[in-house]
Parts: sequence; C-alpha cells; structure tokens
Amino acid sequence: MSSAKIHPTAIISHGAELGKDVEVGPYCTVGEHVKIGDGTRLISHVVVDGKTTIGTGNVFFPFSVIGGVPQDLKYKGELTELIVGNDNTIRECVTLNLGTVQGGGKTVLGNDNLMMAYTHLGHDAIVGNHCILANSAAIAGHVILEDYVTIGGLVGVTQFVHIGSHVYVGAGATVDKDAPPYAILVGARPCEIKSANLVGLRRRGFSNEVVLAINESLKLWKQTDLQKEECLQKIEAEYGKFQEVQTFISFIRNSKNGCLR
Repeated sequence: MSSAKIHPTAIISHGAELGKDVEVGPYCTVGEHVKIGDGTRLISHVVVDGKTTIGTGNVFFPFSVIGGVPQDLKYKGELTELIVGNDNTIRECVTLNLGTVQGGGKTVLGNDNLMMAYTHLGHDAIVGNHCILANSAAIAGHVILEDYVTIGGLVGVTQFVHIGSHVYVGAGATVDKDAPPYAILVGARPCEIKSANLVGLRRRGFSNEVVLAINESLKLWKQTDLQKEECLQKIEAEYGKFQEVQTFISFIRNSKNGCLR
C-alpha cells in the first residue's frame, strides 16, 4: 500500500490490498476483503466492499457502490465475489453486486467496458469485454453479455437472459429472451430484432461479405412463419460457410430461454 495515494478522509480497512499507484480519493471506503490493481482510481465517495477483486487501470466515479450485497433474499452473508477486469470506466452511482452461492458465487465484469451513470449489474451476471451500458441500464441477476454489446439508456434486461456479441439494444427496450449475436433490438414487451448491427460490425472490421451473410441470416431468422429448425437449416444451407453465421446458428440452438426474432 506504500505507493498508493490515499486522501486523509478515505477509510481503508485492515486487510485491503492496494496495488502500485492506486488513487483513493476523498471519502472513499475500501473493505477488508478488497484487492485493487495497479493504477486504478477511486475519484471520491466510492464504496468498495465485499470480496471484490479489481484489476488495473480502472476509474470509479463518485457514489459508485462496488461489491454491494446481492439484491436477492436468498443471500445470507456468504463470502461471494465480484471480479472486475482492467481499464473499465465506472461512472456516477453505478452499482455492481456480489454473486450468490446459488448462482455460482461470482459476478464478473471484463475489460475495457464503459458503465454510464446509474447503471446496475446484478448478482452472478457476467459481462465480457468492450461493452457499453448507457445511463440507467439495469442488468438483472444471472445475465450474460458477450463482447461488444451496447445497451441503450433505460434498458432493462431480465434475469437469466443471454445477449450475444455485437448486439445493440435500443434505448428503453426490455429484453426478456436471449438475443442472438450481431442484431439490433428495439421495443419493450415485445422486444424484437430490428436488423443486423451493420454499422457496429463494419466499425469492428467485419468484411462486407461477412456482413452481408449476417444480414441475410437475420432476415431469414425474422421470418416467424418458419419453424425454428427449418429456419436454421435454411440459414446454414445458404450461409453456413461463414464462421460468424455458424456462431449465430449455434447460439440459437443452445439458447435455454428461447431467442428473440
């Protein structure tokens, strides 16, 4: 803790571990089971509690509460975990909850994510890398967000939902079924697939040929007059030579909640 920069008003519990060049600003509190990696900054009024492990280069803005107890009545004080990766930006009033024993015991936030003000990550949720959660997005317990997911403002994602990579969820949506990769989602009950996330895919270097195949696959998937397996077989026959399309098909076949169409 010798190289950490700690404001005199901050409270660091005995047992907390702070890496090199960590900054703990005014009125922050850090619990006894917390580990904070090199170069991470707690700007001010940040609470970090529970068995929380934070990687390097993260920034936590004022009034964020990290490692708070799960909002689950089954939780009885077990020493469950929150794991935060590297280079995340956590804005004002964000809440990241610990896991529960019943849900696997840990909540995970990966690397290079942006969580805007008032976003919530529920217990046992797993978020990948390079995701953006806009203001007041609420991610319930046991949710999985794969890499490069963008969640618009005021979005609700219900528990146990799995959202595939490169999905864009429009503001105000409610996602209550699994969402296959590469799609844009809109609407609240029903939430529906609007189209492929063409702009996002091109920005991330997908070739025009692959983007076209993904777009056509999603058009076929949206044809709700076709039964699920019939639709997937048709997609595979026409575009299955592309690995990205195989990923899309596999996601839908492995869905436990049913997928949006």
